[in-house]
Amino acid sequence: MGNLTKKARRTNRIRFKLKLKLNLRLSLFRSNNHIYAQLIDDSKGVTILSASSAEKDLKTLKSSPKEIAFKVGEVVGTRISEKKIKQKISFDRGPYLYHGRIKELAMGVRSKGIKI
Repeated sequence: MGNLTKKARRTNRIRFKLKLKLNLRLSLFRSNNHIYAQLIDDSKGVTILSASSAEKDLKTLKSSPKEIAFKVGEVVGTRISEKKIKQKISFDRGPYLYHGRIKELAMGVRSKGIKI
């Protein structure tokens, strides 16, 4: 583990635990301006679907970053429902704490009836 940063250690810890379960993984990336989410099947190594605040319909929204993150979560939840995915989904928050925009995105996904 050497001289990894706290952020890198947290990411490794979370991903290690998630990869033991063989569930689908809802992975997040948060930049200063946008938030991105993708559903990954680790057994096949493929991304099933994705959504982000950089998409055309979400980019035009004029609201707070938290509200935009919630909308991205709702879009992800809707796309999961449309694809009729019934497998268990693990929430991979990566190096981010479950707080603020990350929490709002998770709540957005759950608002569409998806359990993560």
